[in-house]
Amino acid sequence: MESKIKALFNDDIVNEACQRFGLIREQLVFIGGFQNFVYEYQKDNQPYILRFTHSSLRTIEGMKGELDWILYLSDHDLAVSRPIYSAKGHLFEIVHCNDSFFMVTSFVKAPGKRSNYPDCLNDVDLFKNCGRITGKMHKLAMTYNPINRRHEWRQNYYLLNLENFIPPTQALVMESCKNLISSIKNLRRDKESYGLIHGDINVGNFMVDHGVITLFDFDECQYSWYVEDIAIQLYYMVYVYGNDSIQERTLQCQLFMEHFINGYLQENNISSYWLEQMPLFLRLREIIVYVGMYRSLDMSNLNDWTRHFLTQSRARIENGISVIEGYF
Repeated sequence: MESKIKALFNDDIVNEACQRFGLIREQLVFIGGFQNFVYEYQKDNQPYILRFTHSSLRTIEGMKGELDWILYLSDHDLAVSRPIYSAKGHLFEIVHCNDSFFMVTSFVKAPGKRSNYPDCLNDVDLFKNCGRITGKMHKLAMTYNPINRRHEWRQNYYLLNLENFIPPTQALVMESCKNLISSIKNLRRDKESYGLIHGDINVGNFMVDHGVITLFDFDECQYSWYVEDIAIQLYYMVYVYGNDSIQERTLQCQLFMEHFINGYLQENNISSYWLEQMPLFLRLREIIVYVGMYRSLDMSNLNDWTRHFLTQSRARIENGISVIEGYF
């Protein structure tokens, strides 16, 4: 899929997008992206982002839902990378290529810098601030009534495409995934526990400016249990420790959760019942990461860390255990 999208993406599409947003090609600097093609540019001494999303990855309704959600959060004083309008006053532009198209969006670039590994692992102020912005976002989600709805958690791209990316020899992985999905879908839903979440909060998707976090990349926002947004952040704070460092992984979990929940409770409430469900959502995130690696990496050319991680991750998935056991 990625190779097909890359083959479709070309300078004509970029040039057309520039015209739609009143830019010239020379202003753009390619900065990468995982599912999307992402550029940075400067205008009136302000940095912006220009993002290209292929129609195979998002529907038009889904794109509208993402942008509506970000604007709602921004209008209610949550620090997010706000979308800007094109030259014709549209929140996104459609640029066609053959029988598909790219949706082009632009955002104000979030101020500050990234909090990278390994420095972020001991940054308790960061954990608390992550808790605060997550709690505030979930509180706002409880009263959000969108016109354009995003997808439900079960329609996550990686969950929908398990069989396309996981080798057929990994039958136990597939069985475990299906069992986990069955367990999660039986959890109760109400406005205090279930709503629109960011869906991928990690140190790559926010900037920090003098302690203030600005969230961006809402590409994975979806309807799910609010606790999933917490589990995702915890997962990315502990998955870097291998199975030979389980004690360090547990200590990292304790440190993160103590300060994160402290911040979260300043903005919103969460019951002990939902915290006890964290292992389910840690397992769900592991599956999504595992599938994502099989989708994007060359399995014949892995570095040692990635190879060891995939081996350990597969064992956890097959045995139905989370990356953190015995804490919740």
